[in-house]
Amino acid sequence: MSAKTFQLVAGIIFAVVAVMHLSRVVFGWQVVLGEWVVPAWISYFGLVVAGFLAYQGFRLSKKS
Repeated sequence: MSAKTFQLVAGIIFAVVAVMHLSRVVFGWQVVLGEWVVPAWISYFGLVVAGFLAYQGFRLSKKS
């Protein structure tokens, strides 16, 4: 697998993760792990991080 392909695939995966975090925030979905309800601010943080990584993956795949 070339670096360009890897960066594109990574960008797509992180974009999907970012969309899922955005969906959780918009639709008010709850995530429960055991007895712990995951706070919504974690999805805001995850959206920013995954969105940034997706952007970098797409940007680097175009550069290569």
